[in-house]
Amino acid sequence: MESPRHTFVSNNKEVLLALGSLEGDDDGWSSCKCIPLVREKIKNCWFNLQDFAEAAWEMGRSDPRKIIFGIKMGLALSIVSLLIFWRESYHDVSQYSIWAILTVIVMFEFSIGATFIKGFNRGLGTLCAGILAFCFAELSLLAGKWEQVVIVISTFITGSCASYLKLYPTMKPYEYGFRVFILTYCILMVAGNRTREYTEAVLTRLVLIAVGAGVCLVINICIYPIWSGEDLHNLVVKNFKGVATSLEGCINGYLKCVEYERVPSTILTFQAAEDPLYNGYRSVIESKSQEDTLLGFAIWEPPHGRYKMYNYPWKNYLKVSGALRHSAFTVMALHGCILSEIQAPAERRRVFRSELQRVGTEGAKVLRELGSKVEKMEKLGPGDILKDVHEATEKLQKKIDKTSYLLVNSKSWEIGRQPKTLEHQENILDKDNESIQLGFKSLSETVLDLGSLPPMNGYSKDKFREQTSWPLCLSDAVGKENECKTYESASALSLATFVSLLIEFVARLQNVVDTFEELSEKAAFEEPLFISVPTATKGV
Repeated sequence: MESPRHTFVSNNKEVLLALGSLEGDDDGWSSCKCIPLVREKIKNCWFNLQDFAEAAWEMGRSDPRKIIFGIKMGLALSIVSLLIFWRESYHDVSQYSIWAILTVIVMFEFSIGATFIKGFNRGLGTLCAGILAFCFAELSLLAGKWEQVVIVISTFITGSCASYLKLYPTMKPYEYGFRVFILTYCILMVAGNRTREYTEAVLTRLVLIAVGAGVCLVINICIYPIWSGEDLHNLVVKNFKGVATSLEGCINGYLKCVEYERVPSTILTFQAAEDPLYNGYRSVIESKSQEDTLLGFAIWEPPHGRYKMYNYPWKNYLKVSGALRHSAFTVMALHGCILSEIQAPAERRRVFRSELQRVGTEGAKVLRELGSKVEKMEKLGPGDILKDVHEATEKLQKKIDKTSYLLVNSKSWEIGRQPKTLEHQENILDKDNESIQLGFKSLSETVLDLGSLPPMNGYSKDKFREQTSWPLCLSDAVGKENECKTYESASALSLATFVSLLIEFVARLQNVVDTFEELSEKAAFEEPLFISVPTATKGV
């Protein structure tokens, strides 16, 4: 017979074994659940890596200059790193070679102008820091036991003054130079205090920095040079084409009476979108900071290529782009009319269809012509480039004068309502009935019959739908009638807004032409070539 103690021990063993088996099952279950999650994580990482590789390949394919820049950077670093193995003639060269390598890293930029300005800042900052460090080092040696106090005080004064001066507005382009100045000064003071050879430390670093800067300039200029001035030139040309595309798109979209099924959130927040109509003027409006950056680099570049003039007038490119941006704002407002909730009826837009179409076509033609002249660096011809667009605008203005009642709610005109005092004067009504009735409506309203206009077809239904005049009076209540009439007046005025914005755009084109002519004179653009057709002469 088993003792009670033996029975208790055996029972406890069975319980412990059961619990152990349960724990093992939980671990197995949790491991089974974790494996799919780990696989999903690895799969997502792999897909993200593929997307990154495709984006990197697309970036290099769209702009091969970026690949060439990376190759040039690697070549410059490889050449400078050879200083590490130079130990025969001067043992400190390999020790201080990191200064040349750092110079290449911080100075080598995408364009030559950016490399020049970085090199100037680094060279000037290093030179000033070296001279100041040498002076304070000699002063600290003369101070004897107060050497450490002199070093600490000089570091405080130098860091405080340099940090304060770089905040001055005109010193903003040289901010990097101030940072290099503070960094170089501190390093020279520390190294000189350790080796007690301030002069050698200053000279060695200046020489190695000069070597790194020389390697940067030689490789960046001699191997596929990338010029900021050329990028600025191409950006202005691109802006002309973008505004012309947007202008034509706005006119066609408004005349076809189409609207977005749903306005994209990217347009509402003024972000990049796939709509070419929107991207055309947005790129011009958003290019201001890019133009300023390219201008800051371009003025440092030496004469090159087609820009062989000394002190090339790069600032005039910004004037041309500024005048174009001023016109692009009206195109943006025209696009806003398409996105507006209040729309004019389609039959009223068709009245001005031919005039609006011609003004838009001629305006886009002027913009493309100016962009082509900038691209070819040619002056304008002897004729007036704005002649055709001005004639089209005059015809539009005359059409407005004849059909002015369409731009407002003519039913609410005072001239359209018969005065109450005349209602009780039968003799006046009987005498001049016909003339008075004609006076109740404008002359232009008696000329055109909107109901006889043909319907308009041909608009796309993929992304857009036909616009309807707003608002729609769905209620027959008398209280709603006055409100609908008020909104109908706003609907009629929306057409007047679109037409006036288009006329304002044409007026602003004069500023664009003036700034272009100023650029063409200062930059010495070529005269346009005229091909003369020889006349046939009859023989005797």
